[in-house]
Amino acid sequence: MLSPVRRIAHLDMDAFYASVELLRYPELRGYPVVVGGGSKHHPEVQADGSLRYFKLRDYVGRGVVTTSTYEARALGVFSGMGMMKAARLSPDAILLPTDFDAYRRHSRLFKNAVAELAPLIEDRGIDEIYIDLSDIDDDIRTLAQRIKDAVNAATGLTCSIGIAPNKLLAKICSELDKPNGITLLTRDDIATRIWPLSVKKINGIGPKAVEKLAVMGLHSIADLAKADPALLQENFGRTYSEWLLRAANGEDNRPVVTSSEPKSISRESTFERDLHAKSDRNELTDIFTSLCTRLAGDLQRKGYLGATVGIKLRFADFRTVTRDLTLTAATDDAAVIRRAAGECLRRITLDRRLRLLGVRASALSKKEPATDRPALMQGDLFQND
Repeated sequence: MLSPVRRIAHLDMDAFYASVELLRYPELRGYPVVVGGGSKHHPEVQADGSLRYFKLRDYVGRGVVTTSTYEARALGVFSGMGMMKAARLSPDAILLPTDFDAYRRHSRLFKNAVAELAPLIEDRGIDEIYIDLSDIDDDIRTLAQRIKDAVNAATGLTCSIGIAPNKLLAKICSELDKPNGITLLTRDDIATRIWPLSVKKINGIGPKAVEKLAVMGLHSIADLAKADPALLQENFGRTYSEWLLRAANGEDNRPVVTSSEPKSISRESTFERDLHAKSDRNELTDIFTSLCTRLAGDLQRKGYLGATVGIKLRFADFRTVTRDLTLTAATDDAAVIRRAAGECLRRITLDRRLRLLGVRASALSKKEPATDRPALMQGDLFQND
């Protein structure tokens, strides 16, 4: 029997975080909206019952844009951009705080809706999945529309779907007709639909590689597909150069992995101003305790125990330092995590200001049903013993 033709879909929710917020504030549809503020940026209820929204120009700090509506993107504001830079580009954009509980809830809803129609799903994050449709005999465009309709019925949100012979091409395709699009691609379409695009559209080619390719005169995917293999190997090494050529020619044999185990779970916080271990000791201790508590909650909710606890510090000069400690027994206990993280912290000289603090649990294993845990006690971790 012949193997079925591979039909791999990449489903990407449209401006996911921002779209969830617009369900809550539908009057903001059509306006540039930026999500990334803190709790102090919740809309304020006025005397007449109306809401007063913060504008991006009101923001002061060093946070980054979590996401933005398409109207804000048209003004140059994109996820990952510094909020202060975004404020210069679009000062009148509405600023909303992030609400990850709401985003996770809608993520579960859309994935459950898709699973009812096409259960072979690879979870790629809160707002995207791959779906193997190879064994489903329905008309592919009709099936894609049914999936989109199911997602919308479950969440009130739209998504875009790219369907291609493999994961690499499907991910590119899902971006081609956003928002709310369906893109079907066969190998015969690669030259006309894929090759004219920038090399940066290939997932796995980062900014530094894009710059290096540009210096070599390779700007489009077509340029890369036709590049001299020896030249690529000279600049990128054998393994990566071979992958570049395969990717540019639309080759990708990766399967859709329907289950996977995380290697680590972490929590981190970037401060709005640099903090010092001495002068800001109380604030840092509170943040550290909160990160350990939230990390323990993540482990408990996801059903994992961590055998190794680690910390990450980023100083004001952007130098990053990590330390790890392997425990005698794996845990999801906040107090144990905090003690271990504290031991890691004491192995670092804290003589400069900090801009980021993170806590991580790794060497994960599945756990039995949870038992009662002692409360996490507040203490001073940033004291100089």
